[in-house]
Amino acid sequence: MAAISLSKVEETAPALAGLYKSAGVSLRKHGLDGLRAAVYLVVDYSGSMRPYYKDGSVQALADRVLGLSAHLDDDGTVPVVFFSTDVDAETEIALAGHQGRIERIVAGLGHMGKTGYHLAMDAVIDHYLDSGATEPALVVFQTDGGPTSKLAAERYLCKAAKLPLFWQFIGFGDPGSKQFDFLRKLDELAVPGKRVVDNAGFFHAGEDPRKVPDAELYDRLVGEFPKWLVAARAQGIVRPA
Repeated sequence: MAAISLSKVEETAPALAGLYKSAGVSLRKHGLDGLRAAVYLVVDYSGSMRPYYKDGSVQALADRVLGLSAHLDDDGTVPVVFFSTDVDAETEIALAGHQGRIERIVAGLGHMGKTGYHLAMDAVIDHYLDSGATEPALVVFQTDGGPTSKLAAERYLCKAAKLPLFWQFIGFGDPGSKQFDFLRKLDELAVPGKRVVDNAGFFHAGEDPRKVPDAELYDRLVGEFPKWLVAARAQGIVRPA
């Protein structure tokens, strides 16, 4: 059973009802129906991301993540971290008032900098630990390029493997770009040589992420989560179902 009912979504955020239904299909397909989990969204605010804010791609991703979160978490909100050279903002998006929310947040932000993953990862880890949550968390981490410090990003991911956090990276931009080689490498880091469990996935959403069908996007957002849950439970990182 979903954390938030369809009728509640239709009442609070009617424009998201279709996304909510699509997310439900993917969750059932992957054996995640009835699961409770926190959902985070991390979005790249580096200079090269400007077109994706302008054309609504970031807002569209936020809406899709909200549609997914409503099945997994009953508070109707998703914590969001905007990052570039540093962490630009830590805020949240909610079912109520979701339309145009990204634009309103970005209007209050400053200069778009470079791409520093590890500080955003640190912000998510701190938020999760401070929240006192006991459920696992799915972190949707969007970027259009590799990090300024590959070493720091890898180190944070490996340290975070001991926590109940799964990092689902999603790339925007040219799928053939060398910028994404690091994320492909991060996805394949050795277990247990580098980390106790495989706690990350990566997929590419292309140059116009809005064109990825909802069903496909949800399948890819949650596709690796069940395997991680099994491994994390076996290691005592996530409590038994």
